[in-house]
Amino acid sequence: MEDEEMERKVQQYLHRKGFRLTELALQEERNRLSTTSLSDVSLSRPDNDPARYYDGYNKLRSWAYNSLDQYKHELLRVLYPAFIHCFMDLVSEGHTLEARAFFLKFREDHELMHSRDLQKLEGTLSPLHLEEMDLARSLRENKFRIKLCEYSYELLLQYLQKTQALVMLGIINERIIFEVSAGQPSLISDDADVVALVGTSKDLAKQINQKEVHWGLLEDSVEERMEKALSDSDRAEAESKDADAEDNNKKKSSEGGKQGGPLNKKLKKDKLVGATGKNTKSETSMISAAPRVKPELTLPATPVEVEQSILEDLRNRAQLNNLALPSVSFYTFLNTHNGLNCSSISNDGSMVVGGFSDSSVKVWDMAKIGQPAKTSNSQGENGSSQDERLSSTSEGKRPYTLFQGHSGPVYSAAFSPFGDFLLSSSSDSTIRLWSTKLNANLVCYKGHNYPVWDVQFSPVGHYFASASHDRTARIWSMDKIQPLRIMAGHLADVDWHVNCNYIATGSSDKTVRLWDVQTGECIRMFIGHRSMVLSLAMSPDGRYMASGDEDGTIMMWDLSTGRCVSPLAGHNSCVWSLAFSCEGALLASGSADCTVKLWDVASSTKALKMDDTKAGSTNRLRLLKALPTKSTPVYNLRFSRRNLLFASGALSL
Repeated sequence: MEDEEMERKVQQYLHRKGFRLTELALQEERNRLSTTSLSDVSLSRPDNDPARYYDGYNKLRSWAYNSLDQYKHELLRVLYPAFIHCFMDLVSEGHTLEARAFFLKFREDHELMHSRDLQKLEGTLSPLHLEEMDLARSLRENKFRIKLCEYSYELLLQYLQKTQALVMLGIINERIIFEVSAGQPSLISDDADVVALVGTSKDLAKQINQKEVHWGLLEDSVEERMEKALSDSDRAEAESKDADAEDNNKKKSSEGGKQGGPLNKKLKKDKLVGATGKNTKSETSMISAAPRVKPELTLPATPVEVEQSILEDLRNRAQLNNLALPSVSFYTFLNTHNGLNCSSISNDGSMVVGGFSDSSVKVWDMAKIGQPAKTSNSQGENGSSQDERLSSTSEGKRPYTLFQGHSGPVYSAAFSPFGDFLLSSSSDSTIRLWSTKLNANLVCYKGHNYPVWDVQFSPVGHYFASASHDRTARIWSMDKIQPLRIMAGHLADVDWHVNCNYIATGSSDKTVRLWDVQTGECIRMFIGHRSMVLSLAMSPDGRYMASGDEDGTIMMWDLSTGRCVSPLAGHNSCVWSLAFSCEGALLASGSADCTVKLWDVASSTKALKMDDTKAGSTNRLRLLKALPTKSTPVYNLRFSRRNLLFASGALSL
């Protein structure tokens, strides 16, 4: 403004003094300079013409598809970031119709790899939408990282310089970071891993993942004491059998003379192997090899009867591996008419709970299913209809126990480790604690400001964690109505580490975070999913974590290093539940594609450890078996302490 005012003052002075020729010369010079600047602007951005985005992207797309086959798949990686930012630039400049036409014209190119993102961006119609949408803000604030070989990168630069594609050049300079590697182009099969959105979150993840994680099991836990007791008893039993066998052998040798000697030695060796085989197997398991850590929380004392039940379960536990798969018990809710939002199964499989849209929580006792009292209800496991429920006042006529107290749909329910308590969370922003023995509501926990999506008990009970739409995860104690810790940043699934010192949360930002219970700090950020993270599970030894997302991808993470050790591709829809077997040999996944899949963890993790020194290892967990349910989506999975697999789902006929 100061320059313009000065020019105006000069022009007024020349006019007042009568310097006409000088005034005309100054006017011509000003016009010439303005014309030059306008031509420069028109060269870079011709009058805000929306067609420049269409022409620039279309030419880049044609060039990439017509490139040599050896480099084509690498050059095609540039198209998705260019497509996304051309579309968002058109929207931000107010060209809504042109942005819509551009999006519909070229979206098919990226439907296979980025369908979820495209569905979210499809409804973007104004600059205000770009500001309000989390995905659009993330795309604007961060950059894409693309891996190219050196020759592909040179080809791209030559094209941009030769064609003077200024719009595409600006987008590529602003929005993409290239990682150029010497040598041959990468494989086509690696395309899903070489285009990633990075920026401040990536830098933050590197900084966070340098912190130390003590991933081992709790020292002096019930399971550890029981394992020691079992191994000691097995050893004592083996020694007693050996002593008896030796006495018998001595008698037989005295009777049979020298001929029985070699045979008796062989029998003694066989008995030793048979007696100690179980002990050897437990010593080489994943759990026995895990280090022991001290608890950061004050843990509750375990009742004697509970320890006895755990001991009984450990004695009768089935040893699972890739040759011995678990028995599966599947519970199906019929005719729920989309009213069932969640389900969960107790640790021993004796109870099943469902959370419903009518704000009710229903618990079924499996021991009572099929008893004569059930004949009054023709609908079986699914419970009575609403009219029947209101009209039947007799508790004996219901095949379930009804808990009412929430004022909104129930989104999560979880049993305590010993089945005596039940937690439920709802859209009314509250968490309720129920007693399964008294059939009553004990506490209503208030603290979240928005719907609570998930709630989970700790492995030892007493403590529980919740995740809410207010983008916080909170740790609670049963005896306090206020949360002990608040972890800000995530809102979807939550799961406890086996040593109770950490909790993990997954979110719609496609990341998984691990939080320290004592400090409330994020100590790991796992980046790699391409859609919302819906399910989490910790391995029994505490070293690995599995996460499932909306696209059906499962990733196995190493907590100590913070890296993905094995992505699993097998489901074609949302992975709603994950569960490790008790000794960690198998991973079960349940999905909306109506299947339960069993994955071989033990042999795969051994191969991963052997290949730790090799860069770029491409090991994958082996799929052992797929169990289809015909047309029932799988909501929940649970391994009992005896290694029986329980699953639940809903079917609307």
